Amino acid sequence: MQTVRISRWLFALADDPGAAAKGYDDASWRGVAVPHDWSVEQEFSPAHSSGTGYLAGGVGWYRAHVRISELGRRDDQHVRLVFHGVYKNADVWVNGYHLGGRPSGYAEFSFDLTEILSYAPDDDLVISVRVDHRDISDSRWYNGSGITRRVEIEVHEQVRVGEHGTVFTTLSTGADEAAVRVVQTLVNDTASPAAVRVRHELRSLTTGRVHSFGTEVVVPAGGAADAAATTALTDPELWSDTDPLLHRLTTTLEWPGAGTSRRAVSVETVGIRTFRFDPDTGFSINGEPRVLKGVCLHEDAGCFGTAVPASVWLRRLLALRQMGCNAVRMAHNPHSPELYALCDVLGLYVIDEAFDEWENPKNKWWQGHNVYPPRHEGYAHVFPAWHEADLSAMIQAHRNHPSIVAWSIGNEIDYPNDPYAHPLFQEAVGNNDAGKPRAERLYDPDRPDIRRLTTIAKRLAAIVRENDPTRPVTLAAALPELSSRTGFLDDLDLVGYNYKEHLYEEDHRRFPDKPFVGSENSHRYADWLQVERNDYVAGQFLWTGIDYLGETRGWPSHGSPAGLLTLAGFEKETWHLRRSWWSEQPMAHLAVRPWTDDEDKSFWSHPISRGRDAVPGAAVEVLAFANGDELTLTCDGRGIPLVRDAENGYWTAATGVPFGTLVLESRRGGDVVARDILRPAGEAVRIDAALWRAPEGLPGRCADAGIPADEVFQIECVLRDEHGDVARGDAVVTAEVRDGELLGLENGDLSDHTAYTAPRRRTLDGRLILFVRSNGAATVLLSSPGLPDVRMECST
Repeated sequence: MQTVRISRWLFALADDPGAAAKGYDDASWRGVAVPHDWSVEQEFSPAHSSGTGYLAGGVGWYRAHVRISELGRRDDQHVRLVFHGVYKNADVWVNGYHLGGRPSGYAEFSFDLTEILSYAPDDDLVISVRVDHRDISDSRWYNGSGITRRVEIEVHEQVRVGEHGTVFTTLSTGADEAAVRVVQTLVNDTASPAAVRVRHELRSLTTGRVHSFGTEVVVPAGGAADAAATTALTDPELWSDTDPLLHRLTTTLEWPGAGTSRRAVSVETVGIRTFRFDPDTGFSINGEPRVLKGVCLHEDAGCFGTAVPASVWLRRLLALRQMGCNAVRMAHNPHSPELYALCDVLGLYVIDEAFDEWENPKNKWWQGHNVYPPRHEGYAHVFPAWHEADLSAMIQAHRNHPSIVAWSIGNEIDYPNDPYAHPLFQEAVGNNDAGKPRAERLYDPDRPDIRRLTTIAKRLAAIVRENDPTRPVTLAAALPELSSRTGFLDDLDLVGYNYKEHLYEEDHRRFPDKPFVGSENSHRYADWLQVERNDYVAGQFLWTGIDYLGETRGWPSHGSPAGLLTLAGFEKETWHLRRSWWSEQPMAHLAVRPWTDDEDKSFWSHPISRGRDAVPGAAVEVLAFANGDELTLTCDGRGIPLVRDAENGYWTAATGVPFGTLVLESRRGGDVVARDILRPAGEAVRIDAALWRAPEGLPGRCADAGIPADEVFQIECVLRDEHGDVARGDAVVTAEVRDGELLGLENGDLSDHTAYTAPRRRTLDGRLILFVRSNGAATVLLSSPGLPDVRMECST
């Protein structure tokens, strides 16, 4: 197989039906790189929907010109055009032929170009795509607009492995031996039966060890046949979160034809592992127990919108891994293919999720969260016609990823009165009910009956098992107090509860044969203790790992602050606190807030920080996050007693401390294993700019796993004081790029309405990050009033 990635496109944010024609004059259109999100290029405005980040949608057209000669094809080869995701309502023409479309903005879809190419009048293959995202209140979070994922042309032999036709399964694992099976659907476009010899090479991407095996099969003319091969591997290199060892599966097909032997090659990246969700002991990988320490993720990244380069995701995921995270829930839809591959490489377990709503729409907030009246745009209106195709597309595209451990068929579909109801309750009080009008919480017999969800859940579960019987079917339940009594959970293999930790014990007794997982959870220490203290709970997935655009409480905010990382990928204080609970690596971290006599001194009662704007000598409350056996705290050399806050999971000084130089030391076995120093910040004297680089060896592992390099430089900028600490206050930083393209600046401030196309942005907490694309080297000039200019030479 040959693959040609189509990255350069022409774009117009307008609706012109004539643009479908091959001969249309597109000379005035703007050149863009795909993946591309046009919404994030627009101005923030309260005229748009709060749920989708106060950014505009609309109708846009894309056109790409591809030289047919550069495909390197023969006339008898099969050619396929593949879109990995277009948000949304895509219609596609090639050389003026309307091939079809896809309403879903998340599904992968493709078209056979073989016949179209035989009619091509010249070497210019023109691909035209119309994208319609006028219903901007179609979601509860930001989804972007445009060709937001990569596009490729694939060239295949007439006898080939069918699209997503490889299924790799680990049958068993042990210390000395593992058994695997490869089943492939082979397709034969020729007029004669093909006697195909199938040879598999399973090569370790760590050690280079190769295991070969194969089979033979006759594929009928113009038809298809399955080829299955099973083999045992001695001393297997197993995939897990602690050792994410991957293999490359290369399949070679050989068959006689036209007096000679023909050949086709197919490549997949796979991992050898078995896992289990047990109703009493939780999750295990290759027979070893694990606790899922997970986060939920939406797929935007600030200034990129949803067209996020793989290297940007890599930086973010590494920060989550450093915190102790080992799992990700893809909320609430299939994500970009690069993100799954990164989870394979980094050893992150994945719950893949298909839908946020089924046949009836949820409330979509457009004037602020829970501000009535809502709108009801979105996927629900195409669910009846497209749910089977979209769910199958997700599973078929992703089922060879070793990281995926469950398929979720829905998120909070059983939301109370949104829109389903049932006479079992007179007033349903569930998630997000605060502030709703009373009429919206009362039982209404005219609403759809919640028992309908049981029927749909059974249908979706059957589709999942037809495509992949090896992983459990799950969903994220919002109101199990009711829905668990109407059969909604009956056909699940893994029960997921959102914010319902108080039901674990009772429902474990009610459903003794079903494993449980916290599919969506708050950041409270008490909720984490429910996992630590109950083996039958497989783990939890925090809402969320990273701040995201949309789902805002209202203007001027354009995003959700629920993450442990900001939109810029910088750690919040909650990240450090969570690390003290989740990470086995020694850590110590200090935070402060003004001292008050309030009785409520929980972590969530008052904002905490690193004290950048605190006055030296002012009384502060000191909070210490650490995972050592013994902690000591000093202020200006004087010992300060610490007491454990068992309710919130950290240590604190019992009284106010005059803010000076604070030193926290964490010991294990009497030895200092971690130290943190915090002192009053001074005024900024310089911009400290550093080019972020992945750890040594990781880019190579990513390339081996099929993740293409994206040539994006990430420059982390920090305002420093005379001591080298993060300075007090913030400043506007302007960036100029030579021999490259400035892709955007991000500070993580959800109330900063500076357009993402602007070359300047104010720091937040003294930090921001800027992104530059270059073919190999670029010069970046940074300036800020009153500070020395910075010149950076960036190179790969």
